Amino acid sequence: MSDGQQLGPNRRLIGVRGSRARLTTPALVLDLDRFERNLTAMARYCRDAGLELRPHAKTHKCSAIAGKQIEAGAVGVCCATLREAEAMVAGGVRGVHITSPVVGDDRIERLAALNIRAHDLMIVVDNPANARDIEAAVRRTGRPLRALVDVDVGMSRTGVASGQDALALARQLAESEELEYCGIQGYSGRVQHINDIEERRRVYGDQMQRFAAIKSILTQDGLEPEIVTGGGTGTFGIDRTLGVLTEHQAGSYIFMDVEYNLVHIFEERKTPFETTLFMRNTVVSANAGGFVTIDGGFKCFATDGPLPEIASGAPAGARYDYFGDEHGRIVFANGHDQMPVGAGVEIVTPHCDPTVNLHDWYHVVRGDTLVDIWPIDARGVL
Repeated sequence: MSDGQQLGPNRRLIGVRGSRARLTTPALVLDLDRFERNLTAMARYCRDAGLELRPHAKTHKCSAIAGKQIEAGAVGVCCATLREAEAMVAGGVRGVHITSPVVGDDRIERLAALNIRAHDLMIVVDNPANARDIEAAVRRTGRPLRALVDVDVGMSRTGVASGQDALALARQLAESEELEYCGIQGYSGRVQHINDIEERRRVYGDQMQRFAAIKSILTQDGLEPEIVTGGGTGTFGIDRTLGVLTEHQAGSYIFMDVEYNLVHIFEERKTPFETTLFMRNTVVSANAGGFVTIDGGFKCFATDGPLPEIASGAPAGARYDYFGDEHGRIVFANGHDQMPVGAGVEIVTPHCDPTVNLHDWYHVVRGDTLVDIWPIDARGVL
C-alpha cells in the first residue's frame, strides 16, 4: 500500500466492506479480479505466439500497474514520454522503452541522467542529428544507451521514411560507442481502431510488409535487429500470426474502453479481455424531468472519442451525455424512470489513456470492497 498521505479522500475506506459504493466521486475504479484475468490472458497469448510483451504504460501511467505487468511476465514497459519514463524508473520498473523521439537540450540531458539510474533503458531515434545530440550527452555520463531505429510503417507521425534511411541510421548506431544498436520499432496507431478485422488486416498487412522488408534490408547488411517491436491491442490478433515482431507493445488490453470494446481483435473468438476500468459518479441533482445530473463531465472523461457508456447503477436503456465541465447527465429511456440524489453510477471510459491522465488515483476494488489505492504517478506531459 502506498503512503496514506498520497491516497486522497477515499483512503479511509480501504478494507471496508461495501466501500465501493461509498467512494467520494468522481473516482476512477479498477476491478482487480478482471484486471488480473486480463494480465493472465495476455501473458498466455504472447507465450503461445513466441512474443515478448513490453506493454505500453501510456495507457495506465502507473508504476504499480507496470510492476504487476512485469510480475505477469512482461520484459519491461513502453513509455510515450520522458515524464512517463522518469516515473517508471523512480517506481523501480526495469526495461523501460521510450517510444517517441527525445528532442531538445533539456530533455536530452534528462534522458542521459535517467539512463544512469535506469536498468535497461531503451529509446528510438529517427533523425541522424538527434542521434548525435543524444550520443554527445550520453558520452558525458560514460554509460551507453540502448537505441532502436524508429520506422514509419504508414502513419507518417514519426519514423524514418525508407529502407535506405533506416539502413543509414542503423549503421550510425552500430558504429557509435555511446548508443547501442538493438533493432527497430514500427507502430501504426490509426489501424488499432479499424473495427472490422478484415479491413484492419488489409490496411495493416500492407504496413507490416513494408516493415518486414526494412527488417530484411538491415539483416542483409549484417544489422539484423535483435528487437523488432511494435503493435497495439487492436492489432494483437494479427501480429501474433505474422512472425514479424519479436515483442509487442499492446497497452489498452488491461483496461479496455468504449472504443476498444467495438474492435474485433481476434478473428476466431470473442475478445477475451474484460472491461476493468470504470468511472464512479454520483447523482448531484434530480429536479429536471427525464434525466439526472451527475458529477462527471468534460474534466472527468476524455472527449476525443465516443460517449462514455453506463455500466451499472442506472435504469435500463439510460445513456450518458456531457452536461458541462464538471457535470454529465443520465438521460432516461422511459419517462417514469428516476434516480435519487446521492445514487451512484459506474461508467465505462470512452478512451482510457487520456481519461486516466485526468485523474490522480486508481481505486482498486475486489467485488464491493476498496482494497487499495494506486497513484497515477506518471500523469502529465512534461
